[in-house]
Amino acid sequence: MGSLERSRKKILLWKKAMVHFSLCFVMGFFTGFAPTSKSIYPHHVAASNGSEFAPQPIEVSQRTTNVNRSWIAPTPESTSTRSIEHKQTTKLPVKPGPQLKPRRLIIIVTPTSTKLPFQAVFLRRLANTIKLVPQPLLWIVVEGQTDSTELSEILRSTGIMYRHLVSKENFTNIEAELNHQRNLALKHIEHHRLSGIVHFAGLSNVYDLEFFQQLRHIGVFGTWPVAFLAANRKKVIIEGPVCDDSSQVIGWHLRNVNIENDAITPPIHVSSFAFNSSILWDPERWGRTSSVQDTFQNSIKLVKQVVLEDEAKLKGIPSKDCSRILLWRFNFHGHTTSNPKSLSTTSDSNSI
Repeated sequence: MGSLERSRKKILLWKKAMVHFSLCFVMGFFTGFAPTSKSIYPHHVAASNGSEFAPQPIEVSQRTTNVNRSWIAPTPESTSTRSIEHKQTTKLPVKPGPQLKPRRLIIIVTPTSTKLPFQAVFLRRLANTIKLVPQPLLWIVVEGQTDSTELSEILRSTGIMYRHLVSKENFTNIEAELNHQRNLALKHIEHHRLSGIVHFAGLSNVYDLEFFQQLRHIGVFGTWPVAFLAANRKKVIIEGPVCDDSSQVIGWHLRNVNIENDAITPPIHVSSFAFNSSILWDPERWGRTSSVQDTFQNSIKLVKQVVLEDEAKLKGIPSKDCSRILLWRFNFHGHTTSNPKSLSTTSDSNSI
């Protein structure tokens, strides 16, 4: 009997639970269909209230047309708006800044020869100096015809803007070969109308970096003293101009001069002067006809002649009295060789 009563109670409990569950389900089902929110006030009441309580525009101009405006004190809002408009209309004076002048292009010409010993070493040393010069700078390197690619590889590794020219002529004399290469570089400058200051930099030259800054101040022609240092000699020879306080050339440091000759020509070394490249491709600008320009096959000889003919346009550097030495040349004496790895050294003052 006890087990039957327990089973009946369990059945009654399950029935009650099912009834409660079904009621809650039905109520939730119909509640889901009911609207979530509804306005308390009707639509027409809200519209009418909006039209009634909306601010109406006030026509002030019609009421104050007959009133003298000078009697009306300005409101603080009007004064503030006027001050803001005044600040907006007034422009502060702008001071003109300093006009920056672009740097002039420096064109460095360097001839080379396989007959010169330690050429690769001197070329790398000169490249390390040129890398320190601010741009713009163009390095024109001329070499004789050869099967070696060493010079090309050195130039590519420097990171300097360069032009590599190759001469097809064969020479037995080093000085004649180097002069031919310089003329070839000048023809290249003339053909491409490169505008800048041209300087012949030998492989044995040693520079102060201020020298290249002074080059950019040259207008037409520039010259400077050069210190020649010879190997195994305990002396220094100075060649170059003597200048006054305004950098005007008034004389020359000379050596090996014949005193009996009255017409003394100053020995201008190829590394002791620079010039504006436009004299090559625009001679009429400097008062020379193009027919005279074409008669000269030796461009270096032409430039030297122009420099000596018009010393008034020569500017001595460094500025003021051009007494400081900014360029040194080391001259190595010995015999020339066709083997670049030879330990013998060469040459006279004009060969490198």
